[in-house]
Amino acid sequence: MIERPANWLVYIACGLTVLMMFHIVADVLMKYFFNSPLEGTIETVAGYYMVAVVFLPFAYVSYTEGQIIVELFTRGLTPRNQLRLDGFIGSATFVYMAIFTWQTFEEAVVRTAQLEIWETGTSEIPIWPSRWTITIGCGVMAAYVLYRLIRDLRGRNE
Repeated sequence: MIERPANWLVYIACGLTVLMMFHIVADVLMKYFFNSPLEGTIETVAGYYMVAVVFLPFAYVSYTEGQIIVELFTRGLTPRNQLRLDGFIGSATFVYMAIFTWQTFEEAVVRTAQLEIWETGTSEIPIWPSRWTITIGCGVMAAYVLYRLIRDLRGRNE
């Protein structure tokens, strides 16, 4: 149940990565061949593409255990102590992600009400929708961490 949203978000991030690549290539081609770069490319890349590429895959990285894990000090722990440590770390991660999700939600609400924009050379780009990307990515990760914490503490390994 929690895998599906994580998978969809990573698919969206992958699609946006490809779209970003085409956007940047088109901008470079327009700049060097026609001396007319695409307006707002830097702002769009920074405000939309990169935000999505960074935050949407959070839950997928946790789900696939793609993060870096250093077992230098935990390698010799008993299974029971390892479970305790995992429970503590999972709880701390959940609390952090829940707080981060709440804070980004509040910021997204404020920026949406203000209809936040970024100015480009000659125009403006509405940037407030990308604020919700952070909240969604962090919220799905918080849900996954909670799911995994409950599953691990029950002793189930799926």
